[in-house]
Amino acid sequence: MTQRKTFQPGEIVTAGYKTGRYVGEIIDLKEPKAVVKVLAVMKHPTQGDLHNPKQLDVPLFHQRKALAEFEKALVPLSAINHYEGDIPEYKESLREALHTQEEELKHEGGRWAEASLIEIEKLKEEYFPAN
Repeated sequence: MTQRKTFQPGEIVTAGYKTGRYVGEIIDLKEPKAVVKVLAVMKHPTQGDLHNPKQLDVPLFHQRKALAEFEKALVPLSAINHYEGDIPEYKESLREALHTQEEELKHEGGRWAEASLIEIEKLKEEYFPAN
């Protein structure tokens, strides 16, 4: 029998939300979920249709944005893990996560990756506007 993970409000955790992964703080427990306040981005959400991953021929190819700094998300406890270490600064973590995804897409190639890279370019302009 596996032991169930336990969490407390105020605890710093990693949380998977849709196709992204974040460092956040548990604000409230609403079993079987927790309200998590986003502090940093570990993995930027994947572009496209959540129900048809890596498919381009779908009714709507979605642009997927990362959750904003301090945004709260209701996350299943099964998608939450304990976090140890320093909490990265939000904007820099977002930049790194987006860059990592961009590099992975460049290596993957194909029509879906090309469409995703177009969305990534738009997101970069939105996240990091030139001053």
